[in-house]
Order: sequence, then C-alpha cells, then structure tokens
Amino acid sequence: MSLLEVEGLRIEFPSRHGTAVAVKGVSFTVEKGEILGLVGESGAGKSTVGNAVIDLLSAPGIIAGGNIKLDNLTISGLHGEAMRKIRGRRIGFIFQDPMTSLNPLLTIETQMVETIMVNLDLDKAAAFEKAIELLESVGIPEPAIRIKQYPHQFSGGMRQRVVIAIALSGDPELIIADEPTTALDVSIQNQILELIRELCKKRQVGCLFVTHDMGVIANVTDRVAVMYMGDLVELGTTEQILCRPEHPYTQSLISAVPRTDVKLHRFPSVEYIEKAEGNQIDVKNHWLGEQEVFGNPSGDVLLKVRDVDLRFETQSAFFKKNRRYVQASNKVSFDVRPGETFGLVGESGSGKSTIARVIAGLYPPDAGSIEFAGQDITRLTEKERKPFRRQIQMVFQNPYSSMNARMTVRDIIAEPIRFHDLAESERQVNQIVSDLLDHVGLGRASGVKYPHEFSGGQRQRISIARALATRPRFLICDEPTSALDVSVQAQILNLLKDLQEELGLTMLFISHDLPVILQMCDRIGVMKMGSLVETGDTDRIFSDPQHEYTQHLISMMPRVENLSHEGLEIEAQVAHV
Repeated sequence: MSLLEVEGLRIEFPSRHGTAVAVKGVSFTVEKGEILGLVGESGAGKSTVGNAVIDLLSAPGIIAGGNIKLDNLTISGLHGEAMRKIRGRRIGFIFQDPMTSLNPLLTIETQMVETIMVNLDLDKAAAFEKAIELLESVGIPEPAIRIKQYPHQFSGGMRQRVVIAIALSGDPELIIADEPTTALDVSIQNQILELIRELCKKRQVGCLFVTHDMGVIANVTDRVAVMYMGDLVELGTTEQILCRPEHPYTQSLISAVPRTDVKLHRFPSVEYIEKAEGNQIDVKNHWLGEQEVFGNPSGDVLLKVRDVDLRFETQSAFFKKNRRYVQASNKVSFDVRPGETFGLVGESGSGKSTIARVIAGLYPPDAGSIEFAGQDITRLTEKERKPFRRQIQMVFQNPYSSMNARMTVRDIIAEPIRFHDLAESERQVNQIVSDLLDHVGLGRASGVKYPHEFSGGQRQRISIARALATRPRFLICDEPTSALDVSVQAQILNLLKDLQEELGLTMLFISHDLPVILQMCDRIGVMKMGSLVETGDTDRIFSDPQHEYTQHLISMMPRVENLSHEGLEIEAQVAHV
C-alpha cells in the first residue's frame, strides 16, 4: 500500500471563455520514505497537482476526475475542517513563493508559534522552543534574534528557509515541496536537501518534490515523473530518466541543463513554443533601437563601485548604543566594463541583492560611491537621476511582488515604454509589447491576463520583458532564472547573450546557480557576509579558486552532466509532443 496514490487525476478550470484542462488523467504513487521528483515546464501542471492534493486549488479550479488517497484514505473529496486536520499535521507543504505565503504584518515568531501550537498541541513556551530548533535546523543564524523579525527583513533565501521550517513543524507523513530550493544558494540548498533526505529515510516520510532543477533531481530523488502540458509523459527511476530518457521531451529537458564541464557559447534550447502569427517588428532593431548615451561611453569602466557600506537596523532603541545592526555590505568595491557580464555569487544574506539595490538607487549607501559612465549617481537628486533610471534596469528576484496585481501583463510591460516616451503611437506600444512577450516565450495572447494567472516561472518572464522594454544600457539581473525551468532558462539566457553581443548590453548577474554563472559571466565576484572575498575571470575562479569560501561553494555545485549528457543530442528540439 502506497503512502500517496494519485489515480487518473483530471483538473479543469472552467471560465466564460471555455474550460482549460490543466491536468489530464495523471497517475503516480509515492511510497513511504521515497522522494518522487515531478519535473516539467512552467505551466505543465506540476504545482497544480500538488495544490490538488491538499485542496488548495485556486478558483475556479476543480478536480473533474480521478482520486487522491493518503495511506488508503481518500482525501480528494475532503474540504474545510476535514482537510484542515490533514493539512499541516499529516501533509506539509513548502510553497514556491515564500513572500506570498508569509504574512508581512506578523513576526516570524507569531506565525511559527501559532502553527506549531495548532499542529502539535503544544503550549506557547514549548512551541517557541520548537520554532527556534526548526529555524536553526534550516540554517538561519541567530534564530533567537531573527525569529522576532518580519518577513521583509529576510533575504529571499532566508524567507524560503522559514517556509520550510513551518512546513516541517507538524512532523508530517508526506511533504509536498513546490520548488523548495529555488531561492537558495548551493550550500543552503545542500543543507535543505540533506534535511529532506534524512527526514524521508529515518522517519519514512514520503516527499513529492516539484522542481525544474535537474541537478536537484539527480541529487535527491528516487524516481522522476515528467509532465508536459498537463500530461505525464514519462515515469521511471532517477537513473533511468537522466541516463536513458525515452520520451523526446525528456531528452530535450536534460540537454538544456547548463553544463559545468565545458563552457558553451550558447545554451542548448528547446524550441517548442509556437510564435503568434501576424506582422512582427524586429525587436532588436526597433525597441532597443538607437540608445541615448549619458556620461562617457568610451571609458574602460562603465560602472565603478567603491567602498560601499550599508547596514540595517535590526533592533531599535532610544539610546544609540543599545541599537543593533546587521552589516549588509562592508567596503564592497568592483568594476564592470562595457559589454561584459559581471557575476555576483554567495550565500543568501551575503549582500548580493543589497549591492544591486544600491546600484539601482533603491537603497542609499551609508558610505562609498557608485559611478556610472563617469557620473557619481549616489550624489544625484531624484530629478537628475531620472535619465539614468532608463539606462539602469533591474530584474527582481521575486516576480510577483514586483508587479501590480490589478494591471494586465500588457499594461505592466507598456508602462515604462509610455513613461519614457519610447514609442510614437499606442499602436507601436502594443506592437513592441507583443513582440517582447513572444521573445520571452509567453506569446502575445498572454498580454490580456493578470499576474496571478501565471505560474512562478511565467511571471519571471514578464519581469524580464518589462526590464528590457526601456532599452537599458546596464541590466541588473537578481536571480533572473531562479524560477524558470531549464528549457525556458536556456531561451532567456540566450536572449540576454544575443542582446549583449548585438547592442553592447552590460550586465550585473546575481545568481546562486553556479553552472549558470559559469556559462553567463566574464568575471565573478564572490561575497560572504557583506564582504567581497574574491574576484577574477570566470575560468580562473572555477578552475583555481583562491579563497576557501569560494572553494567550498564550487565543491557543492550540482553536476548533472556526468549522468545525463552522455549520448544525448545537445541541440535536441521538440516541435510537437
């Protein structure tokens, strides 16, 4: 008898435009102590299956057919209080987007203690001790202090660790992990995977592991189920799926995984998304067109970051001596040359995103300076800085929180085009937006939808399209592909490479995905606890790291090509499956 049995699951979303079938008769099992990986493109139905198991389908989604059983108990028809007794206690759920699954108005302590008291029937003191223990187990430093803080005071990776701790708080029989390591650096990712593996093996806990990261699949799962457009196209052991995939779609997914054994000029891509018909403009020549240039474009250095210090107050007090701070960046200095991609790597909370926000003008530094094209932009007034805002654009780590939920996707992308007067007419605005949507793999028809109607990976594509809409000269990419599956990641990274080569686009690329950093960046800076500990050419950093922390990061880099790339066609393409 399996722990989880999914039989012929069909999920539909009725609407006035017709019925969309998100999951088409999917069947699989999860055994006690087993980790089953569920992989596929964004929008394939992976997260929908996980949500259906715990009765969290978004309206108007319904289970139109099939059954879901937990330890031989049918749970697919349970709702309300009956499901609440199972959700949290018997089934733990790790959500993809930590910011939207945490209450921004409540401290971490309030949210964790309340959950533990409900799930384990503990008193408040015992629940608090359990919360501290859980935070420590998922790698949050100083848990007794950090538990008093609010979600916005944590980095993306730290918030994800909090969500994982909450999911584990009820000692569940089954864990559904929806992209649980998306926002985590390699070292913390390794800790979380070890934690999940240990939980599954020692306590015989089953795990449905939803992810697009084939490196994670290779390291943690026992079996793999591959989904495409709502169908389960292949199911087998991890070794069989990675080494001997039978379905052409599975082969294409594995071929698109970033390599760590060789640096490629382009990422192997999977061209399966049909482009919308109709007249299209030349994106690269039109919407990026002739860029305005501010400052001196001919210098050897486009961006100079010099001795940037920034700290955040973690504990307020009337007397200054009693206040507590965290040093987010400590005398950080580096240069970015015109036309290159400079990478920043390091653990969550190391200060990577903080530096990016200082460059973008979102945080004023406590000390130091930032020069862009010979101009110190930290000394400019808001009015003086406006022309530079078009030149420096940012793709944020959390796509959903960076969008207006009440605006359509078309208006979200069109807003900066209209604000900066980059089109001659509204017809041209619509043409540019449509072409951008095509180029990031969403299709122009998606422009009429709202952000909540997209998966996490699809929302990240919208963010990238919006950032590119202003014809930027310098692009800050803060984990731009962390929520993308490997084939769409390949498309987006190839697009960024094309734009860089043809237009001299300069990028600051922040990522915890070391294989992507290896393929994308010309030079790398390694950050640890707010300090830049090592910089150098990408090839040198990966082949001969000098700092022990850099050596530690590279040693834990997932390497899936040893299993998967042998015998596969790197240029595999899928037109129709």
